[in-house]
Amino acid sequence: MPAPANLLIIMADELRWQTMGCYGDPVVQTPHMDSLAARGTRFTAAYTSCPVCVPARASFATGRTLTELDAYWDNADPYDGLAESWHHRLRAAGHRVSSIGKLHFRDVSDDYGFTETLIPMHVVEGKGDLMGLVRDELPKRKGAWKMAGMAGPGESPYTHYDRDITTRAEEWIAARAAAPEAKPWCLFVSLVCPHFPLTAPEPYFQRYWTHPDLPTPKRYDPASRPDHPYHAEYGGSFAYDEHFAGPEDVRRAVAGYYGLVSFLDDNVGRILAALERHGLSAGTRVILTSDHGDNLGARGLWGKSTMYEESVGIPLIMAGAEVPAGHVCPTPVSLLDVFPTVLEAVGLPPDPPGARRGESLFALAPRTDDARTVFSEYHGMGSTAAMFMVRRGRWKYVHYVRHPPQLFDLAADPQEEHDRAADPAAAGVLAEMRAELAAICDPEEVDARCKARQARLLEQHGGREAVIARGDLGFSPPPGVAVEFSA
Repeated sequence: MPAPANLLIIMADELRWQTMGCYGDPVVQTPHMDSLAARGTRFTAAYTSCPVCVPARASFATGRTLTELDAYWDNADPYDGLAESWHHRLRAAGHRVSSIGKLHFRDVSDDYGFTETLIPMHVVEGKGDLMGLVRDELPKRKGAWKMAGMAGPGESPYTHYDRDITTRAEEWIAARAAAPEAKPWCLFVSLVCPHFPLTAPEPYFQRYWTHPDLPTPKRYDPASRPDHPYHAEYGGSFAYDEHFAGPEDVRRAVAGYYGLVSFLDDNVGRILAALERHGLSAGTRVILTSDHGDNLGARGLWGKSTMYEESVGIPLIMAGAEVPAGHVCPTPVSLLDVFPTVLEAVGLPPDPPGARRGESLFALAPRTDDARTVFSEYHGMGSTAAMFMVRRGRWKYVHYVRHPPQLFDLAADPQEEHDRAADPAAAGVLAEMRAELAAICDPEEVDARCKARQARLLEQHGGREAVIARGDLGFSPPPGVAVEFSA
């Protein structure tokens, strides 16, 4: 067991692992995150437990799947603090555990287990995105224009908020150095970039807008997009791509995203520099991750909410004492593995064997385990039924309750260009991966259970027509920014 030490967890929002230098992007500039990876372990098969904000963060906090929790299924079902979190566990044991920035839980009145919560961002009105409760005859999102319409150079409420979060983190670190704690502390810093709006501060945007090698989204040409019914379902509801008039709009969005990734990297650098400046770097382990990724135009899709690597895959880096340095771990891992890692990092006893799906990253980091299976699920906006993902070794299986499955060999086909689900040569693997999923849950039973809760919530909020009339936001506003629905 590693020696107890302080722990800093930095979570980005909607950060693609593919758009980081340390993961192989030749264009993006992310020197601070790359440096963290160089002195620690980088996980190359890391996944969110749900590819959308609110449920991913509830699962991350509790270390449990949504299926286990039987709650927090979508962006209209926010975490309320009733299920035990790692924050609760640390605080109960006398550790200072603080959060700064986005939580996307219900509201400030709930007890999430933190010693202190600074400038938190929660769901709107304690309700969130109520349109996610509508699972049949999906409404078209009126706020979708913001993806293309706000892409470009400038400032947004999110860039202002991230600067504030970073400053508060620097001040918090300085305060801990001035008044050391008796037990190891844990600080959770949750930044909102590069989540859209894709408005990047001018210098960051121009760095990529003028870059000759700025990539275009893969399979963006309509003729090359996969013919899968979920694409039509999700793309028709969110309709982000309908607002891109041409190649210049697409380039503006990609440049905005890349600019926000470098903006994020500079804020991460400021936080890490504060640890060094105040003499806390050697005694503090760091975990860097994201709640989920972003399609960023791949296959004509924007946002998250898919089981493609761009959306369900996440970056995950850990550095510090007793973490292998300069190491790359190919074993599949997920956000569920952070809960036991946090306990071990600060010196708390682990849960009994088998109590949770997650395993400590300290044990996983040195392993190469082709037999380990990780799991993700989705039950929300833009979908009429549940979808599930299991990753084991080179294979990734995606199960749709209402649509045909997908199967990808990520070793031979890392870009997921060739769906093998209907390939007779892969029939044995398909059956094995279905069995892996069945060992975790019954997809149809989970879908029915989730929809029953969503139907109850929909009724509580006035029903389908009232929810649609309320509209959607496109993105949640940070603290102090007015709420503007698009109806």
